[in-house]
Amino acid sequence: MTDKVPRHLPVLDYLQRQLDGRLTTADVTHMRYPTAISKLLGFRIVEIGAARAVLEFDADAAMHGNQQGTVHGGMLCELGDAAIGTAHSTLMEPGESFTSIDLKATFLRPVWQARLRAHAWPTHRGRTLSHYQCDIQREDGKLVASVTSAVMTLRGETAEGR
Repeated sequence: MTDKVPRHLPVLDYLQRQLDGRLTTADVTHMRYPTAISKLLGFRIVEIGAARAVLEFDADAAMHGNQQGTVHGGMLCELGDAAIGTAHSTLMEPGESFTSIDLKATFLRPVWQARLRAHAWPTHRGRTLSHYQCDIQREDGKLVASVTSAVMTLRGETAEGR
């Protein structure tokens, strides 16, 4: 197969090839990777599996800070949401999409400057509704935040244009 003929891959295969450095210009999937928000914020996929994802982010309060001088909780929410969305996207077939229907974050300790790892996995996988947890840790392994989310899989007309 030449690089000029598109090779349509399942999301999980596409992301595994991207992570392993085996992605070619011919490889495509029906979802957008890397996502625009992940590029903007500097999130990186470092591990991927079916319904599982680990993302990294170099957090620095000088750039991502709040008025108290620590990394803004919204950045942690976005990191958790991105990890959960990446994990769930690995289950999507052509013609399917998904949307978060809620998100809850529990903040456990402040961050000033750290490489953060967000580990996302399902606590319940349903046909339409799935529940995920994402633990965000500093490089020393200490838990910074825990994010949970319910994700709805969309099919048919509800998935169009998403």
